[in-house]
Amino acid sequence: MLAPPTEERYDMHEFTAELRTRLAEAREELRRARESGDEHGVQVALGRLDNLNRLAADHGISPETAGEAE
Repeated sequence: MLAPPTEERYDMHEFTAELRTRLAEAREELRRARESGDEHGVQVALGRLDNLNRLAADHGISPETAGEAE
């Protein structure tokens, strides 16, 4: 039998969902920058993805759970 949800698990679920959203946004930002030839935008998006992936790793969220790595 599963334990009832705790506030901590609920907060982690929200954190993971928000992280997934931000990763998806950063990947889309990267795609748009690449398509438009915006090298500065590519570098900014890659930096953002790197930071988000590091944040996921720091909290024990695998890249498969958090989103695709670039």
